[in-house]
Amino acid sequence: MAPRTNLERLLAPKSVAVVGASAAPEKAGYQAMLALESFAGEVFAINPKAGAVLGRKAFPSLRALPQPVDLVIFAIPAAACVAALREAIDCRCGGGLIVSGGFSEAGAEGALLEAELGRACRDSGFRLLGPNTAGFVNKEISLTASFLPSAERIPSGRVAVVAQSAGINLTVSFLLANAGYGVSCAVGLGNSVDISASDVLEFVAGQDATKAIALHLEGIRDGRRLYETIRRIAKVKPIVAFTVGQTDVGDFARSHTGNLLGPYALRSSALEQAGAVLVDSTQDLALAAAALSVARLPAKLHPGIGVITAQAGAGLSMLDLLKARGVTVPSLASSTLESVARKLPPMTYQQNPVDTGRPGPSFPEIVSAVAQDDNIDAVIVYALSEPAALRPETSLPAVQRAVTKPILFGTMGLREEIGETLGALRSEGFFVARSPEELAKAASALALDASRQARLSQSQATALRVSSASLPEAPADEHSAKQTLESLGIAAPRRVACGSHEAAHQALRELQKPVVAKILAAEIEHKTELGGVRLNIRDSAELEAALAHLDAIPLTSPRRYLIEEMAPAGLELIVSGTRDASFGPVVVVGLGGILAEALRDTATRLAPLTLAEAEGMLDQLRGKALLDGWRGSPKLDRDAVARCIVALGDFLCQQPRVREVEINPLRVYPSGVLALDALMSV
Repeated sequence: MAPRTNLERLLAPKSVAVVGASAAPEKAGYQAMLALESFAGEVFAINPKAGAVLGRKAFPSLRALPQPVDLVIFAIPAAACVAALREAIDCRCGGGLIVSGGFSEAGAEGALLEAELGRACRDSGFRLLGPNTAGFVNKEISLTASFLPSAERIPSGRVAVVAQSAGINLTVSFLLANAGYGVSCAVGLGNSVDISASDVLEFVAGQDATKAIALHLEGIRDGRRLYETIRRIAKVKPIVAFTVGQTDVGDFARSHTGNLLGPYALRSSALEQAGAVLVDSTQDLALAAAALSVARLPAKLHPGIGVITAQAGAGLSMLDLLKARGVTVPSLASSTLESVARKLPPMTYQQNPVDTGRPGPSFPEIVSAVAQDDNIDAVIVYALSEPAALRPETSLPAVQRAVTKPILFGTMGLREEIGETLGALRSEGFFVARSPEELAKAASALALDASRQARLSQSQATALRVSSASLPEAPADEHSAKQTLESLGIAAPRRVACGSHEAAHQALRELQKPVVAKILAAEIEHKTELGGVRLNIRDSAELEAALAHLDAIPLTSPRRYLIEEMAPAGLELIVSGTRDASFGPVVVVGLGGILAEALRDTATRLAPLTLAEAEGMLDQLRGKALLDGWRGSPKLDRDAVARCIVALGDFLCQQPRVREVEINPLRVYPSGVLALDALMSV
């Protein structure tokens, strides 16, 4: 209980002490004291050489304070932090934050200091934010625990920002502030030696003021916990996430926060699977979180967005962006079209989008008609500023009160012309944007969040399916791996494992021809590259020639052969599962065979997963059309592939000794699948 209590003492303190408080404006200890001037709780300056700092009495140490404090801000060099933190622990303080760098991001010596901080926290229950963080803002209690003076002026709002990088934390907070939205809380994690993103997410999700969460991540140490945390919170409050790493930026990331970036595909897939809306920039992070803090759609797989524009070009831009993101822009009902047609000239486009031309007196009625269409779940409205023709700040609030669906509004004009309009609409509870693209991105966030909610409700998986699969002896060869797969319900070709030429010839007589002869050895993972696979064998002479070829491959283990019936032609996929150090059991599906590495057309999910989630993985593949009857070819058994994916995921969850299992290729037919090759690491 102490760690949770101390986390709350740190992030919602009643008293704060600044170790390293300074009267010199260039020092972080001065700026930290300055930022605390609006805090209603007690503030103590700690500096053994100063009598007072900014009018407050300075104490020589934490031990000299009249009481334990909740939060200690350490504005001192890295080398002094371990001793200062131990003093805070001895004084029964709740937690602290370290603003200085020079820890794991700076090299081996700094990593040792950071490890000492971590051990001290684990042993005591003291909670530590950072090191290497600019701190945090908690607007619920008017607290700015940061050395950046302008952070104090960020207005209160409905978005909580949780960012690995202190710079991104403040960047997103300033973006929200400049767009007319503030923050409820904004926390920079820094190196996360103790307090993680999961810890802070749980805290901000409990704040009444927080209606949406903006999450920034660089590296993820405890991915499974983060996944479960987001999955739990996203059902109640929307989470928008931005994670870097689409390209190879690992060296710079390590120099920044000391975190080694994991595979981007895995991190992004896990965040989406957990229910987060993924974006590609800090601007989009602020934009989407602001929109979701104002309006959230009910759970629905394919919510419909209505688009109304007073300018055709803007409407086209919005429609293009929405469709590119997979957002549904449905046709309007005939009754809606009739209503709209009565209010517009015949030359305008009146489907969806609805192009009104220059806005006139009927503009609010058109918005109302579209919003009440049963196919529409939210409406976006864009019109260039024309105060003589349209006063949205007076007309749209009445429409919004009459309908139950969100209306998002965007406009553009000179700053002094649109500022009052946007401010008035924000105060009425509208999300407002300054461009067609911003408006469409905001609508996309609402739609994606609704879809994530629906998928979360679909994927409330019951307990794991109990598997009767027995593990093969380690190391596992192809034959034993396939035996395990068969016990999971994944079919493989008929085959015989042979320890001699004589046994191989006997197998040839028993199996349906043609057959394939393979080298059977756990030490060889990729047989094809070594010439360890011989195809289309029909008689004894061909088999003997194949065995002679296999005998030329050097082995350290006893020589064995796998004689297997050749499978009919079909589509080849790769299905694999692995145990990631951070996220735990993970499954991957993609185009297989020789195309697997060349095309890298894959989808990733954390296990366990449901059949619906496995089907969603197949829908994500660029080559999914090959499963669905491409150019007259037969439609293939997607359900069998999905069952295979689910089975591998369950197997990994139930068998912690299995590090990896791979089927490549899994050949798919109109009815059923066959595992043609299998690897298993136990």
